[in-house]
Amino acid sequence: MQYSQKFQAMADAARAQVREVAPEDVDRLAADGAVVLDIRDSEEHAKGHIPGSVNISRGKLEMLVEDKIPDLDTPILCYCNALNRGSLSAAALQSMGYRDVSVIAGGLNGYRALD
Repeated sequence: MQYSQKFQAMADAARAQVREVAPEDVDRLAADGAVVLDIRDSEEHAKGHIPGSVNISRGKLEMLVEDKIPDLDTPILCYCNALNRGSLSAAALQSMGYRDVSVIAGGLNGYRALD
């Protein structure tokens, strides 16, 4: 998908602000208590997702996240299909005060590539 220059610049800036987690570390981190957060739309989530992930779409993230993840110290691993929406979401969560937020490198595509 071709993105506008402004959107891509915004996503790149967000990515520079957040840590990335390697896809091969996701299952271990989730087993240790990290919330794997799928920020894609519910229709995308329904078609396939990382097992055990919580789905809050990017468009409603800031409105709904506190109810689903109230503890600001909870480790959160954001993902979308690749990186842009995941990075934007991770940066938004950091700005809301969440202290342990990462984005999964390569998103769902990166995770699926492990198979």
